[in-house]
Amino acid sequence: MTGVWKVYFLAIVSFLVGTSEYIISGILDKIADSLGITITAAGQLITIFSLVYAILTPILMALTAKVERRKLLVYSLGIFVIANVLSYTLPGYIPFVFARVLMAMGAGMVVVTALGIAAQIAAPGKQASAIATVIMGFTASLIIGVPLGRVVAAAFGWKSVFGFIAILGLISMFVLYKAIPITKGDAPVPLLKQFALLKKPKVALGLAITFFWLGGYSVAYTYLSPYLLMVSGLNESWISAALFAFGLASLMGSQFGGFSTDRWGVSSTLTGGMMLHILALIALTFTHAASSVIPVLVILVVWSLAAWSSGPAQQFNLVQLEPNSSGVMLGLNQSMMQLSMAAGAGIGGVAVEQISLSSITWIGAVGVAVAMAASFVLFRLGKEKSPDHAALET
Repeated sequence: MTGVWKVYFLAIVSFLVGTSEYIISGILDKIADSLGITITAAGQLITIFSLVYAILTPILMALTAKVERRKLLVYSLGIFVIANVLSYTLPGYIPFVFARVLMAMGAGMVVVTALGIAAQIAAPGKQASAIATVIMGFTASLIIGVPLGRVVAAAFGWKSVFGFIAILGLISMFVLYKAIPITKGDAPVPLLKQFALLKKPKVALGLAITFFWLGGYSVAYTYLSPYLLMVSGLNESWISAALFAFGLASLMGSQFGGFSTDRWGVSSTLTGGMMLHILALIALTFTHAASSVIPVLVILVVWSLAAWSSGPAQQFNLVQLEPNSSGVMLGLNQSMMQLSMAAGAGIGGVAVEQISLSSITWIGAVGVAVAMAASFVLFRLGKEKSPDHAALET
């Protein structure tokens, strides 16, 4: 297996991990019905996964920094496979929660380790492309994994999704062990040194943008399937199509966000995307009155395009804030993204329980609006302290 194909296989593993995380949103109503719990309780499965991922991944990676990378990847994937087997076999809500905790622990280490290996086995000058390929696998889980999981769940039951992931993960363990070369671990970076950057106001403000942008998105996305069923009035077949369109638009949005950031700068891309993000969420509120499914699909596509166009711009924004600590900044951003997903799912659950399912789009829009306000403040601080740099962005 050539180096390129090894990277592609790491992307496939990343796809499996991404599907295991995002699939809950696609089958939320089925989980709730099967386990006899509320949609809100089912939604907290996303909160739990994201919290464990965000908090434990940097700790586990610091503790295993010196472990040989191939061994760590296979062992981490083993934990992930066991968690999926437990999700498939164990009955009841509490055992499923335990399985999700274990799954998040394995998933976090798998993704971070896969990214590191991809950079090391790539050809000279191709390291960034290798990392992007692995990330693309994670993104593809939104495009293919979630809608496909919905179809599989409708045909064989929602637990079968985790059974299939476990089988594919087990096969991947053997392939990785045979294909991936022995790769040394890195020198550990103390956690306190990583978190010291949070003391800087601009860094804290920059990460706050991630928190409110993705948190607002998560409030609505977590409960998207029941929303489309109960508020927008879509049937089962249209929900799978809607999730596929949403995932495809997320990929297009990410690509456009990168192009726009290079062409028009961080500030225009980030604030413009967030403005469209807010408008799309508000527009989704009125889909209950739509006489056709087409307006719903159009709004979903616009929402996904706008939401994910902010991703590349925000990552570049954070790197610009601390160019000498870019790796740490991106790592902190990954943890913040998972924390925001957890918070969004939690807040969305409270909104569904205490207000109504239809309220999630308004609350999500408020979260994104806070992120946009924070970005205005950050860019203003940048202009005041570095007018030459600001001129380069425009």
